Amino acid sequence: MTRVGGIVLCGGKSSRMGRPKAWLPFGDETLLQRVVRILSEVVEPVVVVAAADQDLPPLPRAVLVARDDREYLGPLSGLATGLAALDGRADVAYLSSCDVPFLRATFVRRVVENLGDADVCLPEVGGFQHPLAAAYRVSVLPKVRELIAANRLRPVFVTEMVPTRVLGAAELAEEDLGSLRNLNTPEEYLAALREAGYAPAGPA
Repeated sequence: MTRVGGIVLCGGKSSRMGRPKAWLPFGDETLLQRVVRILSEVVEPVVVVAAADQDLPPLPRAVLVARDDREYLGPLSGLATGLAALDGRADVAYLSSCDVPFLRATFVRRVVENLGDADVCLPEVGGFQHPLAAAYRVSVLPKVRELIAANRLRPVFVTEMVPTRVLGAAELAEEDLGSLRNLNTPEEYLAALREAGYAPAGPA
């Protein structure tokens, strides 16, 4: 039986948002708490990857927190930290950012189930690949570390090194597509709040 864990990246600088995304209120929880809750419905354990000195909102006791103590190198470094934390605990990891409030458990399950014999299952919609909404075998960790050592820091480079299953839009349900929608600006955040029926909790 394949053991599936989850990785949530929240150590980015949130420069376009202007404040830490992990703490943005969304209903009665923060964005990070929401993504962790949804992921926890289908995978275990969930690892939250944060910067060394980053404050996090309260998380369930079962959630693992891994600190990326290197100078910020982007999501590929976070993936390496998360895979290392899952080594021995899971065989496959679903990777997510913390700014996807419309993530659906059914989407996570669909991506993982389509991994098959590949090492990565990567959604591609509208000509864009989504390496931060993908499934990775924990065994790709040495390849990820090779990329970091070579300063090749785009997550999509992993797919050039290992067998990859590309999951096209035709293979996804219409309601899955919201799972790929991340929030980068205050305007996108406010629009997502309105769409979900929530009022802003303060200045965005």
